Amino acid sequence: MSSAAQIAPSDIGDALMWNQLLTLYAHVEHRLGTALQRQHGLGLSEYRALDLLAGADDGELRMQDLASRLGLNQSSVTRLVSRLNAAGFTYRDLCPDDKRGVYTVITDAGRARHHEARTTYARILSAALDEAAQQNPLIGTLLTTARPLFLTTSQPAPPEVRTGIDRPER
Repeated sequence: MSSAAQIAPSDIGDALMWNQLLTLYAHVEHRLGTALQRQHGLGLSEYRALDLLAGADDGELRMQDLASRLGLNQSSVTRLVSRLNAAGFTYRDLCPDDKRGVYTVITDAGRARHHEARTTYARILSAALDEAAQQNPLIGTLLTTARPLFLTTSQPAPPEVRTGIDRPER
């Protein structure tokens, strides 16, 4: 018996759907990355790190939490944070309870850059999704179904740019 005969039609459908979603993901990621780099000098991972930090309590996350939320390994997030530190968008701080723990803390400059880039991110994301929906009726159906679900879900309001509220040095 061939291996194709053992695959259920629902499994084939899932594989086709997943491939379409991966194509959508690649398209959107490329559009977002290009726009953020050209218009704000930020890579997509850098923007997402600033977004996570801007929304975090006290504007800080442990390095391991940031890595986990970004889906990066420890060495990749270390390089990412080094770039953000060099740009003045973040700084590192030691955990007061555990001197081995290191926090990444967003600065006022980081909040301002995130605030500027947030509009571009939202605009390009919507445009890329709309474009994909026009090119592929299945993606169009998926987005038509999914978008209203997320509009009605209560999401926390995005943090506003705060000036002069950097965390004091420890």
